[in-house]
Amino acid sequence: MEREGGGGSLFFRGLQNRSQEKMKLRKRKSTLYLGPQKSTGRRRDLLGENTYLVLFTIALRICNCFLVQTSFVPDEYWQSLEVAHHMVFNYGYLTWEWTERLRGYIYPLIFASIYKILHLLGKDSVQLLIWIPRLAQALLSAVADLRLYSLMKQLENQQVARWVFFCQLCSWFTWYCCTRTLTNTMETVLTVIALFYYPLEGSKSMNSVKYSSLVALAFIIRPTAVIPWVPLLLRHFWQEQRKLDLFLHQFLPIGFVTFSLSLIIDRIFFGQWTLVQYNFLKFNVLQDLGTFYGSHPWHWYFSQGFPAVLGTHLPFFIHGCFLASKRYRIFLVTVLWTLLVYSMLSHKEFRFIYPVLPFCMVFCGYSLNHLKTWKKPAISFLFLSNMLLALYTGLVHQRGTLDVMTNIQELCYNNPNVSSASVFIMMPCHSTPYYSHVHYPLPMRFLQCPPDLSGKSDYLTEADIFYLNPLKWLYREFHNDSTLPTHLIIFSVLEEEISPFLISSNYERTAVCFHTHLPEDRTGSHIYVYERKLKGKLN
Repeated sequence: MEREGGGGSLFFRGLQNRSQEKMKLRKRKSTLYLGPQKSTGRRRDLLGENTYLVLFTIALRICNCFLVQTSFVPDEYWQSLEVAHHMVFNYGYLTWEWTERLRGYIYPLIFASIYKILHLLGKDSVQLLIWIPRLAQALLSAVADLRLYSLMKQLENQQVARWVFFCQLCSWFTWYCCTRTLTNTMETVLTVIALFYYPLEGSKSMNSVKYSSLVALAFIIRPTAVIPWVPLLLRHFWQEQRKLDLFLHQFLPIGFVTFSLSLIIDRIFFGQWTLVQYNFLKFNVLQDLGTFYGSHPWHWYFSQGFPAVLGTHLPFFIHGCFLASKRYRIFLVTVLWTLLVYSMLSHKEFRFIYPVLPFCMVFCGYSLNHLKTWKKPAISFLFLSNMLLALYTGLVHQRGTLDVMTNIQELCYNNPNVSSASVFIMMPCHSTPYYSHVHYPLPMRFLQCPPDLSGKSDYLTEADIFYLNPLKWLYREFHNDSTLPTHLIIFSVLEEEISPFLISSNYERTAVCFHTHLPEDRTGSHIYVYERKLKGKLN
């Protein structure tokens, strides 16, 4: 009986052991089942972040692109798209910077590649030539936004990263600039992505080769890109134990490769060996000839430029500077250093300090993260104030110079008399885009304004001479009716002064484009398009 009982107990123990083994197997099976789910989740990640976050950021920047329909500075067309159009389609206007070889072809080559692909596909319509480059720039800016978020998540935590990300996305100046085809925009994008790989304490993505390659690329696109990186590079070099190895095996080879690439590309398009980075720095820094386009007092960036670019982020930036940990002192040093260097140059513009704006967003995010009682009102204020300013500057302010190009496009593509048409843009030089926004070999002319490189004290550009006495200039320039352009484009403030010429030459106003009144004598709140008529027909 004992044996039977023992056998029965052994039998039940065997069943129990088997059930426990099955339980264990099920647990192992469930663990294995969860494993692929995790790996699948990783595969769904894009750029190392959640897919939904990536798609949201991209979608936002695409909307950003289409909600910016205004003009900022001429360089976004004349130093990128116009050059690319000339490279691919063999017509377009190259400004004096290109004849003097102050600019390199690296940046326009990006858009020229896009144009070439569209041309080969037979899709090179004027609208695609305008918007595809801007969409490409928007996607690059979205990548930079995500890299800033990823970096802060590594350095701090997800909560701080979210507030930095929020500040970055709702910055009015970032919204205004990040989809424009400006070298400053690309400079900012490369700076943020390079910062992601920069060796900071707590960073898991540090890679000296990657960040220094991006810095070198930013430098050959726009030489002033090195300014914010001076303190960062010095810090890296100072903290590196193997300094000689860093210099000889990383910085030197990367510099050699990027400079060689720049030299070869510029040699192909200029037809001679040219070091455009030296020419650029010589003109803008050593000779400070940028003052030809305006000058400001030394304190302008501190008193006006930097506060305007930061906007309502400014109090949060100041607050965050006191709260942020010591590791971010290098960011503050970078911001101050950049402002000081640019302050020493006479010619100043808001866009020059755009690359340090993401550094500032780190401190703004820190500030929001530490707010307690006033957090919700602060967030609402920051969002609403920036979005109102972003929408106004993106949809209203200075939009006439782009809208008027639509009239020229209609003239080219919807006019049976286009073969006899010609356009004269009587506005401050480079006020509008040119062939990159027309994509038709229409005879066009604008008032020239190249700087004096010969050192003459009484030098006047064609635009200066015109505005001294517009009516006299017009009668002298067009003394023969056969030389008159069929269409004139002017700012509204000029209409009254040249009205005798318009009447005597049979010009009639055919279109009005809202612009925005600027505090300058040569611009107005509207742009007028005049067409020359003769007995009711186009002459």
